[in-house]
Amino acid sequence: MSEFVDEAQVNLRGGDGGAGAMSFRREAHVPRGGPDGGDGGKGGDVVLCADRNVASLLAFRDHPHRRASSGGHGSGKRRKGAAGDDLIVAVPEGTAVRTRAGAVVADLVSHGDSYVAARGGRGGRGNARFLTNTRRAPSFAEQGEYGEEEWFRLDLRLMADAALVGFPNSGKSTLIAAVSAARPKIANYPFTTLEPHLGVVRTRDHDFVLADVPGLVEGAAEGRGLGHRFLRHVERARVLVLLVDLARVDGDAERPVEQERVLLTELVAYRPELLERPRLVVGSKADVALHDFDGLRVSAVTRQGLDELVGTLGAMVADARAHEPEREPFVVLRPVEEGFSVVRDDDGAWRVTGRTAERVVAMADLTNEEAVAYVQDRFRRMGVERALARAGAREGDTVRVGPVELEYVEGVG
Repeated sequence: MSEFVDEAQVNLRGGDGGAGAMSFRREAHVPRGGPDGGDGGKGGDVVLCADRNVASLLAFRDHPHRRASSGGHGSGKRRKGAAGDDLIVAVPEGTAVRTRAGAVVADLVSHGDSYVAARGGRGGRGNARFLTNTRRAPSFAEQGEYGEEEWFRLDLRLMADAALVGFPNSGKSTLIAAVSAARPKIANYPFTTLEPHLGVVRTRDHDFVLADVPGLVEGAAEGRGLGHRFLRHVERARVLVLLVDLARVDGDAERPVEQERVLLTELVAYRPELLERPRLVVGSKADVALHDFDGLRVSAVTRQGLDELVGTLGAMVADARAHEPEREPFVVLRPVEEGFSVVRDDDGAWRVTGRTAERVVAMADLTNEEAVAYVQDRFRRMGVERALARAGAREGDTVRVGPVELEYVEGVG
């Protein structure tokens, strides 16, 4: 079974907030101790973080669920519950984070880049927080807020300085094995390589990362031969190495110039900007060549031309690094949602949407009459009841706020 995974679905959930405490001070010689219930702790966030020590998304293949710890409950004497620990989920450098609909919300390019993917719930307030001049003995507290839960799609695009691009069985795996410590599977049949490999090439002047990308076929940009899955691993390469097979025997496509044309056609069809990258055309299998070729000729078997190839590539990578603007992580900042809106559901019920309004209901103990009265007061001050009246709500209408259904009473606002 393959140990390299470059696509994964993950379910991330922030920790729940702890419940606030409902407590009153009970001490000797204090006959009327006031409320002293403490607040619950905030739930932990789930944070995706790029880590150079993680090579693939294999960890999510069989275990896609990740959940942060919940906050502790509040207690008497105004003691606040402990906050839940954030969960740091390591992903490879070059991981794009997408919603289930496909929108990119983060692109974690470099080691340490992070994205808060699922926020923890807010801790509930203890009854001590509801003490007012008119409410001297509040007998209710807030529940903790549930943490966010989302499904995301993770897509990995390898971070390599140079990428070998060529037809199947053109010698890419043999070449990377000859110039680095990488040990890909090598055999004399097409599509031996079904997953990319990275190798570190060390020279006297430069060290760089070389990627062996699975072979491309004509039509790869349209998805033929798993083309999209293969091509995306060249997107971040600073230098492209087009490897043409000098021993290829396959009709019109056997000539090196034709191989180069097809490879360039597939690259430009997939991402036109790839043609702007520095590139080097190299002829492989020079020891058994059947075709003439004017460029750099190499043989991984006899090691012909390998030193020249490594030196040239090292210089090209160093130049590309020097002229490359600093990469910034792409992260979608989610603004804090404020306000609310009133809409009508298909069955005629009214729905109040908006994080603030939904949080009021979600954190309230609706089995407690005093807590229900507090919710009504909050909605009145927020203008929810006035907005419902303006929208046309009538006595007895059903009003939904999150998963809760309430009954509208005219004239309360």
